[in-house]
Amino acid sequence: MKLTINEKFIIYNKCFRVYDLFISILMILLLCPLMILVLIFCFVETGQPIFVQKRVGRNLKAFYLIKFRTMRLNTPSVSSHLINKDSVTNFGKIIRLMKIDELPQLINVIKGDMSLVGPRPCLFNQKKLINERIKHNIFIVKPGITGLAQIRGIDMSKPEKLAKLDKIMISKLTQINYFKYLFLTLFGKGLGDKVKNT
Repeated sequence: MKLTINEKFIIYNKCFRVYDLFISILMILLLCPLMILVLIFCFVETGQPIFVQKRVGRNLKAFYLIKFRTMRLNTPSVSSHLINKDSVTNFGKIIRLMKIDELPQLINVIKGDMSLVGPRPCLFNQKKLINERIKHNIFIVKPGITGLAQIRGIDMSKPEKLAKLDKIMISKLTQINYFKYLFLTLFGKGLGDKVKNT
């Protein structure tokens, strides 16, 4: 019997929850010394090492995304591609390049707000991207730390292209692709959210 797209997504959300929990807990245990070191450096540079921001989650419900702070305290709460590169701190440039700033999102994964693999969570003020994702039924799944768009270097400055890639990813997400995206991200494929060059 052929499953509907909604049924496929329900199975997707349940199937990968076990992987999400196991990998996230393991990574936190293994990377705890590194995360403590980054926390100290971020504290020295900004005084507030943890950055918490309201994002759009599954079924358009709000959740609070956790990251290491890479930008100055007075930086506006907008998408990264709209922020001047001078807003990024010196240490922030390093950990953004290495994607270490994303590590606290493992807590979001354990809490169930996110998955390791899924569409990158957007802000509520990114109306165009939200509308595109609604059109493609993207919010039926949890947002993720990495995915097809990140591997291909497509950020939120291209909402139509991003939403289409999100749809392709979640409609073709198998266990093989799940681990493929994680493997490629772990070994340096793709970039973090870009900032403006000026």
